[in-house]
Amino acid sequence: MKPFSPVKETTPNDGDCAVRLILDRIGDTWSFLILLELANSPLRFGQLRARIEDVSQRMLTATLRNLQRDGLIEREVFPTSPPSVEYRLSDIGRSVLGPMHALEEWASKTREVVQRAREAYDNSRAAEEA
Repeated sequence: MKPFSPVKETTPNDGDCAVRLILDRIGDTWSFLILLELANSPLRFGQLRARIEDVSQRMLTATLRNLQRDGLIEREVFPTSPPSVEYRLSDIGRSVLGPMHALEEWASKTREVVQRAREAYDNSRAAEEA
């Protein structure tokens, strides 16, 4: 029997898991949009909800908590009555903006190409099934 060790053993795939964990967070629709909205200035919950179409209150709350948990955003409560809360990017949240903007630019440039590829694929599948 192998002795217990509090130190996690590493494997060659640990790097892949780290990438997957980060991409799972910033790759989801709401996280990506929230991070982009917070890029220019801190915002309150209601401001975020107004700027991000179609996000429910429940989903916005859950996504903000996950982003905070992962250290990408910070939450500050102000001692007003009622208390007001503001969200802002953390240092690590700001560090991901460069790659996010690059992906956003790439998506804009290739949108039409991707759309044509989808149409060609769908047409080819429809022809095969006919």
